[in-house]
Amino acid sequence: MVMSVLLLAAGSNVASGADLAKAKELIAAGRYQEAYELLSPAAGATTDDAAANLLLGEAALRTGRPREAQIYFSRSLAAAPDSVAAHLGLGRAYVALGDYASARIEFETVLRFDGLPPDVQQQAEIYAQAAEDYAAGRRLLTFGYALLGGGNYRVNTTIGSDAFGGGGDSDNFVSARLGGGLNYVLDDDWALDGTLDYRYRHYDNSDRRDDKDLRWNAAVSRTLGESNVIGGVRGRVSYRGDGDYRNDFGVYGNWRYRADEDNQFSLGAEVRQRRYPTGRLRERTRNIAELTAGWTRALLDGKASFEIVANGGREFNTERSDGDSNFFGLVPTLSFTINERLGGFIFGLWQNDRYNIERLNIGAADEVLGIATRNDNLYEAGGGLTWRFAPGWSLNPEVLYVHDRSNIIAANYSSTEAWVTVRWDF
Repeated sequence: MVMSVLLLAAGSNVASGADLAKAKELIAAGRYQEAYELLSPAAGATTDDAAANLLLGEAALRTGRPREAQIYFSRSLAAAPDSVAAHLGLGRAYVALGDYASARIEFETVLRFDGLPPDVQQQAEIYAQAAEDYAAGRRLLTFGYALLGGGNYRVNTTIGSDAFGGGGDSDNFVSARLGGGLNYVLDDDWALDGTLDYRYRHYDNSDRRDDKDLRWNAAVSRTLGESNVIGGVRGRVSYRGDGDYRNDFGVYGNWRYRADEDNQFSLGAEVRQRRYPTGRLRERTRNIAELTAGWTRALLDGKASFEIVANGGREFNTERSDGDSNFFGLVPTLSFTINERLGGFIFGLWQNDRYNIERLNIGAADEVLGIATRNDNLYEAGGGLTWRFAPGWSLNPEVLYVHDRSNIIAANYSSTEAWVTVRWDF
């Protein structure tokens, strides 16, 4: 008994302030094995010491002991739940263990990156690089991407396309996308977030307008234990052809909660205006209020991630002929890793829009459909693969099917798109 007490006291003495300072110097100098050997004898006596376990986790991770690192970073978080370094360290440990889905959930208690690749492994590794930068002492964490590709866009034959022309049209296109963002850590739990994303598509059919779209976001976020909250402003400017533009601007908030290593929940709210400043589309200007709720689940030991998001809201203050509308829908997504270089994803979307103005002067075709007020069901299904052929580079074939069903003939629409892009993440 006396010997056990002495050993415990000796272990506690190893993790003294002086030794923690020495271990920190060793880690900063890249001498991880020495730091591990200095601190590991005291591991059993420092389970409640956030600083000691943080250093132990870093040393273990850097010396090829990710399972130990996971334990030490978890202990550090238990003692200091708001610790950015411990959250990011634990996420890096999950990546080293190949548990990419749990890693992404852990990283997202701190980081807010938009526009990431659809492959869960690539997402986790981009987050991990930012976490590495933070561990190296950098407060400004950045990411960027560029895409270039081409494909085919086909308008499928529907009751709407038959009535108004265009069914069966098929156009080739080239596309480009450039974007990125930053996360600036102000202190141990606050951060500034910002992103820019520009998308361009040029069709070989001169009768079809090119697509031009700029999206932006600026926000402040905070880590609160296993939660992350964010509030900010975001919007987009889109070219609609014939000199017309669509401008979106809104304020939003979102809360994410990591229930455990396999489950994340989220709630969000946004109020925005979709504005068509001039031209033929001006009557479509409207305000939108929307609520969202999501659940993310890690599957297959972190090699896959399933997410489902429910949304609902109202569009109002509009002069369009069908009036205001209520909407609600679901978006499920499955992302998976096949091997170290190959991954994939599939997703779906369903949304119901119910409008409030009864149509007058109904045409003969619309009378057949028994129209009172407009009711739309919007469906999308798509998927693709991601093949990483070099560090930071991937080849991405994708396909997207869209089907809009409405009791208004003119609103029925369907299309199929297939394309291949080369993506560079930096």
